[in-house]
Amino acid sequence: MAIIVQKFGGTSVADADKIRRAAKRAISTKEKGYQVVVVASARGKQTDQLVADALELNPNPPKREMDQLLSTGEQQTVSLFAMALEAMGQKAISFTGGQIRMMTDNAFTKASIQSINAEIMHEQLRQGKIVIVAGFQGIDEEGNITTLGRGGSDTTAVAIAAALDAEECEIYTDVDGIYTSDPRIFKDAVKMDQISYEEMLEMASLGAGVMHIRAVAFGKRYNVNIHVRNSAKDIDGTIITHEVPQMEGVVVSGATVQKDMAKIGLIGVDNIPGNAAKVFAHLAKAKVVVNDIIQTEVSDEKANLSFMTSISDLDTAKETVEGIKKEIGCQEILVRQDIAEVSVVGVGMRTHYGVADKMFGALAKAKINIDSITTSEIRISCAVDEDQAEKALVAVCRAFDLDKPASERTF
Repeated sequence: MAIIVQKFGGTSVADADKIRRAAKRAISTKEKGYQVVVVASARGKQTDQLVADALELNPNPPKREMDQLLSTGEQQTVSLFAMALEAMGQKAISFTGGQIRMMTDNAFTKASIQSINAEIMHEQLRQGKIVIVAGFQGIDEEGNITTLGRGGSDTTAVAIAAALDAEECEIYTDVDGIYTSDPRIFKDAVKMDQISYEEMLEMASLGAGVMHIRAVAFGKRYNVNIHVRNSAKDIDGTIITHEVPQMEGVVVSGATVQKDMAKIGLIGVDNIPGNAAKVFAHLAKAKVVVNDIIQTEVSDEKANLSFMTSISDLDTAKETVEGIKKEIGCQEILVRQDIAEVSVVGVGMRTHYGVADKMFGALAKAKINIDSITTSEIRISCAVDEDQAEKALVAVCRAFDLDKPASERTF
């Protein structure tokens, strides 16, 4: 029998009624002839409450103990989910990450999955049970409980789907699927029927919050079809899958805006081999995540180097580059905190010209100045003033007809 993995997020299991609704969906899928594995998150704001409880007792709690604590939220959910299924007449069994031998490294609070013992789940599925697994957690070689960090339950679900060779991994959330843009900003955004892993990875890295980048990367690596669906509606959502030929006909699939960004410019750096490597080696050591790196040569002796980072990493990034300023011969360090990034993404951009022209023209018409531009094979990003970010996103969405289904776009 084919296997479907269903992941329910915290809002989808927030109370007894929602757990029953999710349980009914799992039973309905089983009645269609599938074996079903459910991955569940902690209910509602429970994880936030556990973090608050910890900080009340210790402002700098040990990471191992935080993982021990936070893992209890998901464990409660899966037990309650199994109880709900049993009350509905469906055999079920719940597991922690450790009980299915989801082995991780020992990077507490941000562990990476190394292996899963799929046979433990297969045995229970053969007995006709729905298997419920706690998301977000695993164990290391020493038996310590670990957590996977942000997006951990999505990553758990996709990893289990890969281990079980599941037909599909359904990610249930409180939206209908993945939209061409953020519908809270661009009110006319439309739901996409499908999107490629590459496009979703770009959109997730650029601020689209529906799917976490780690889960999408896992799906791409292990060929897992991911179906993002609304837990409150019985409708199809958006399939994340490998690129298919018809996707090239859609030049731009979506647009994103990323706020809470900062830009650091290193002005007048000695133009010698190894200086850029030195800068980013120090930033990596400080665990600062950077993107949109731009280097320009201003003379034989000097170059300018800039990069973007999140506001949360800004202080660490500033301290790091200040520490090597003299070493790299940097004349000045400039920082912008009033900046955002607007991007368009689409696999069709590989084979079409004129995307940049249309994007820049739309921003010019809206009287929005561009600070800097970066590109990849399927993405163009423009840094703009933060107070113009939403206006910029709407202008770009209008330019690329992102208020229409893919089949009706004119570009």
